Amino acid sequence: MHTLDWKHAWTGRLLTTAPTRPQALKLLEPQLDSCNARLIGEVASGKLPFLNLPFRSSLTARLKALTPQLRRFRHMVVLGIGGSALGTRALQKAFFPQQDLPNHQGPWLWILDNVDADVLEAQMSTLNPEETIVVPVSKSGGTIETLAQYFFMKAWLQRALPNTWHEHMLLVTDEKKGYLREEADRHNIVSLPVPDHLGGRYSVLSAVGLVPAAFMGLPWEDFLEGAASVNAPLVNDELGKPENLRNHPAWALANWCFELSRHDYSQLIFFTYIPSWASFGQWFGQLWAESLGKNGKGTMPLPAVGVTDQHSLQQMFLDGPADKGCIQLHCPNLSKGPQFPDDVPDSWEWLRGKTFGDLLNAETLGSAAALVHNGVPLTRLEAAESSMRAAGEVMGLLMATTVLTGWLMNINPLDQPAVELGKRLAYSRLGSSSYPEEAAILKAFLD
Repeated sequence: MHTLDWKHAWTGRLLTTAPTRPQALKLLEPQLDSCNARLIGEVASGKLPFLNLPFRSSLTARLKALTPQLRRFRHMVVLGIGGSALGTRALQKAFFPQQDLPNHQGPWLWILDNVDADVLEAQMSTLNPEETIVVPVSKSGGTIETLAQYFFMKAWLQRALPNTWHEHMLLVTDEKKGYLREEADRHNIVSLPVPDHLGGRYSVLSAVGLVPAAFMGLPWEDFLEGAASVNAPLVNDELGKPENLRNHPAWALANWCFELSRHDYSQLIFFTYIPSWASFGQWFGQLWAESLGKNGKGTMPLPAVGVTDQHSLQQMFLDGPADKGCIQLHCPNLSKGPQFPDDVPDSWEWLRGKTFGDLLNAETLGSAAALVHNGVPLTRLEAAESSMRAAGEVMGLLMATTVLTGWLMNINPLDQPAVELGKRLAYSRLGSSSYPEEAAILKAFLD
């Protein structure tokens, strides 16, 4: 379903100071053995559920049973932030574009992923509660931004539907603990679990992304199958064979990303040339930055959208500091669209007979050639089609790549310790007495 084009990946400083791709893979053989051992252990202990999807059968059964209930509503309001929203928005924009087109008649998915009073009030003042289901999403059940919205939306539903408000909620949270779990038990609210060890940036493969997908009527089972199929060689019954990892595209891609970081390429452009998949860049940005930005290591993800950002960011990519590598995501088999008329002006006569889609393919190729001409190492990730299954493959591949890159960098790609400090400082500012160290940091900052 996808191919990786390496022909222009080993250029720039990688060409002059790094080994070729085959040599690099051979030099990293000791790391392959250690990564393979770690893969065996962490899959067995359940720490990588986004690779082997142990929850797949139970989630499929529960979601199929819930789907008729979800489809009764005209509106779904998802309350989430970061990984609880980015994957969902990527799927919505890619596979439910009709919501943004004229004369859409429903259903409607609304994602509240920020502390935005205007948007929150607009939702509560214009939506009909009887036609709305609210879906708070938080693995911990204690994400302050999500809980804050939950408190307001809960009160909104209770005012309008005092006896049945809980039927207009579906909670996606930890199966055993956390405030949202307590709320589900206390009020008999339907809930679906976020599996253990499934961090937000990896959670689009769970109820986090699939509940909204089911509401929109998307083929979410194809999406799961795509992710499962691409990583099956890493987690199938032959788990543990080094050649499974050695021959996997995620290993080669992780090696390349690791070599970029070792040779002072501090930024990784994720250039999406599938227009409907533009929001995949924001999803990848969190996946990469939150997983790898640790201990002074990592590369900064730069989401970019083709062709749009050829007219904004690409000047920096081509003629700015030589500190960037690029993954270009594209699909040559998108809709061709209308054909240019025969009466286009003579100065543009070379467009006659070509389609609007031909222009996109030419722009994609032109951008790739320009990057390589200017010494930017480039790997091209080609999807054979822009389907839900293909999206599952791409996301699954990038998740595996992220984990392996983290292991090569000798960091833990599954935690995000630095993120929590800003949250604790905010809690202290609002009056929490539970964080005396953060109170001192805040005081020093304000002083």
